[in-house]
Amino acid sequence: MAVLDQLNEQMKTAMKAKDKQTLSTVRMLKSALQNKQIDLGHDLTPEDEKAVLSTELKQRKESLEEFSKAGREDLVTPLEAEIKIVEAYLPAQLDEAAVTKLVDETIAEVGATGKGDFGKVMKTLMPKVKGQADGAMVNRIVKAKLG
Repeated sequence: MAVLDQLNEQMKTAMKAKDKQTLSTVRMLKSALQNKQIDLGHDLTPEDEKAVLSTELKQRKESLEEFSKAGREDLVTPLEAEIKIVEAYLPAQLDEAAVTKLVDETIAEVGATGKGDFGKVMKTLMPKVKGQADGAMVNRIVKAKLG
């Protein structure tokens, strides 16, 4: 089932349950996916859907971090709920150990020896972890391994 179909089903469920938080989040996700579909001019591939959802998740996590720093607990709680809803539509996130293993494999695959090979490693690695790992964490691990 396509993500848009899943979102439509969850939207109906949220309406019936009068769950305003879920309904609002699902509508935002659906809108983002439809906007991307219009931009591309064709139906979204699963990779396109993952990319849009990853972007939405990243935006919410960045906002969460900023709200936490500013002490805006009134905004943090609803945002955490939104993050859980978005994560439900993405593949399971890789933990740091799994990402480290992939980094090691990719370094061996491209024959990287030092910091100069950072771009080569990232170019090969990012498609493997797209939508499954935070880019900042991947970047940090690659730098540590090559540095």
